[in-house]
Amino acid sequence: MAFKRITLLLCSGFLGCSLNAQKAFPFHLPKEKPDQPLSLAMQRNYDQYLAPRPEDNELYSQFKYTELKGLDYSNGDGTISRRDPSKVIFHNGKYYVWYTYRHTSTPPQGAAKSNDTIPSSDWDLAEIWYATSEDGITWKEQGVAIERPEKPNVGWRSVSTTDILVYKGKYYLYYQGFMEASGKRGDDCPVAVSYADSPDGPWTAHNKIVIPNGSKGEWDQFSIHDPYPLVYKDKIYLYYKSDFDGDPRLVRMQGLATADNPLGPFTKSPLNPVLNSGHETTLFPFKEGIAALVIKDGNEHFTVQYAPDGINFSIAAITNSLMPIAGGPYVPDAFTNTDYGKGITWGISHAITAGTKGKQHSILMRFDCDLSLDVDDQEMKTHSNIWHYKPSDYYEYGLSKKQQERIEAQNKALKEK
Repeated sequence: MAFKRITLLLCSGFLGCSLNAQKAFPFHLPKEKPDQPLSLAMQRNYDQYLAPRPEDNELYSQFKYTELKGLDYSNGDGTISRRDPSKVIFHNGKYYVWYTYRHTSTPPQGAAKSNDTIPSSDWDLAEIWYATSEDGITWKEQGVAIERPEKPNVGWRSVSTTDILVYKGKYYLYYQGFMEASGKRGDDCPVAVSYADSPDGPWTAHNKIVIPNGSKGEWDQFSIHDPYPLVYKDKIYLYYKSDFDGDPRLVRMQGLATADNPLGPFTKSPLNPVLNSGHETTLFPFKEGIAALVIKDGNEHFTVQYAPDGINFSIAAITNSLMPIAGGPYVPDAFTNTDYGKGITWGISHAITAGTKGKQHSILMRFDCDLSLDVDDQEMKTHSNIWHYKPSDYYEYGLSKKQQERIEAQNKALKEK
């Protein structure tokens, strides 16, 4: 018994000495992963992100916004709306952007009240227009790029949510073509494409569906939305979003289809969905792979993600709720088949809450950031004490009536015990 007691004391003392000898994590954060046992959180800090500090992470940024000049919104009466901008390109000394443009006699009235002149939604009865700018802030609207075709052609009800591809000297606009009002299963609309020899048009409709919906029971059987093309690995990589898994609580994820020709045929990735979150598609070449702004919706919303192969994405940075909604960035190497993307610093996004009740519409605005290898803007890398909201800003997102009633019932039940 004495021998066992001495052995236990010696072992416990040895273990204690071993634990006490474990090197503490250093005060100065190592730039490289230290060779010592680490918690899962600290392992992620080195293995998942591009740098252990946000200041050094090329895919971390804040986003700042500037009002665009030169675009009229009919005094905010809800009859004019601009939303879902494309990527921005630079051509002949000017920036170009395309977007969904709605100019109707009334603001949207919902599916039940919609007709040939009354829109059901903000993107109903819309066309695709474009504007140009010399500085990215003051824009001159150039008019319609893609008109609604005659019924029953794809898009006769509305054409919207466009994006641009420049490929071998030609220009391609991909967009959604609605054949009935949104809210009447009109959202189950295909992706169409038009092409031109100049960004100023004229545009010729391909008149064929670019990416077919999935088969019955597949995740994208109903919707192929937000087409977003890039040139990568000698192919057209076209990312898209789909809504699935129930109604009204849909989930939104993103898929990928690739082609050798802008007009197809496109082949969907067998790993779709390639992003498990995100309401809109906003991606850009970065280093050897593709980076994505995963904006809203899903488990991984408000993140910036990176895929070295353009398919297998991981979170590279977590940012905040002021990410650009439906961001269309200026991506100089989006169409150059680059083998080392430099990233982005600005673009155009939209806000869908302009106007007062009954007159709501969307507006375009500029966002700036530092997601670029060529820029080091430390103001954009701030990550502590960055937003100082007033109490009224928080109260604006207060409890619903149903939530208040639940709390009252819980209080009452406690008192009755």
